[in-house]
Amino acid sequence: MLELHDITAGYGRGAPVVRNATLALAPGESVGLLGPSGCGKSTLARVAALLHRPEAGTVTLDGDPVRGWRYRAPRTQRTAIGVVFQQPRLSCDPRLRLTDLIAEPLRATGRRDEIPERLAELAPAVGLTPDLMDRRPHEVSDGQLQRACLARALVLRPRWLICDEVTAMLDASTAAALVAAVEEYRTATGAGLLAVGHDQVLLDRWCDRTVHWKKLTVAVHE
Repeated sequence: MLELHDITAGYGRGAPVVRNATLALAPGESVGLLGPSGCGKSTLARVAALLHRPEAGTVTLDGDPVRGWRYRAPRTQRTAIGVVFQQPRLSCDPRLRLTDLIAEPLRATGRRDEIPERLAELAPAVGLTPDLMDRRPHEVSDGQLQRACLARALVLRPRWLICDEVTAMLDASTAAALVAAVEEYRTATGAGLLAVGHDQVLLDRWCDRTVHWKKLTVAVHE
């Protein structure tokens, strides 16, 4: 289980953007988190991804309490979660070729020997052709870069995947292809999914259930 209990989180002392949020995600389950822009859902997603320490509350991953965040989290916990953000250009090093961008987590965890095999598997799975792999972010479209970001999120074979507005900046065909790639991975691995968004039609079609933000917590601005 990925469990968030009574989470309060923000970016400055005494000014939380999320208050008392509780959410649970079972292995293999896909849950949509629906809310308007600025409500705080992306902050909660960052807490779930172990990227932002909450001011209060607990996160439990596969039965073990989370006590460290970002690089202070145990490797077994932080590598269990893959995350894809809304704006790919803000989450990528502009100096890296797509092949290096995707392989970055493997290098960081001392698994360089797996790079050729994983690149060969993931590039076609997310719809990246060989001619794109040597390009840098400024040389590809937003959709192509988001495909690379999805491949990066999947490269360590995470048991949990968090997608934060991953289709918001994409055309309909690219968005559908990304959702299909996520679902193909989940079918193959049994990974759980938390999909954050403001498009109820998309979340209802994509996920097993959709949680409305107003029923989840009391929030202010994101």
